[in-house]
Amino acid sequence: MENCIKVTICGEEYTLMAEESPSYMQKVAALVDTRMNTIMASGRFSRLDAAILAATNIADELLKQQNSTENLRSQLKGYLDEANKAKSELSECRRELVKLKQQKKG
Repeated sequence: MENCIKVTICGEEYTLMAEESPSYMQKVAALVDTRMNTIMASGRFSRLDAAILAATNIADELLKQQNSTENLRSQLKGYLDEANKAKSELSECRRELVKLKQQKKG
């Protein structure tokens, strides 16, 4: 179900349509609004320049977060591989222990 919500970004009203909740879409708009207003506060940038700079900054943060997420996934995979190897070694040790106990009895 698509949600439609009116938001104000940098003094202009926009209608956003997305499947996310209205509260989430408000947060997105607020982030863009804050970034653009911060950039425009210097007085050196037009609204278009502020929008491009805000989008560039947000895209930079997104790409850095994606890279960080991928690094964490890779680390997690390494830890899981190590855990599986340790589990296999433990199973082998248990089998060997059972075998040794049986030899001792017999």
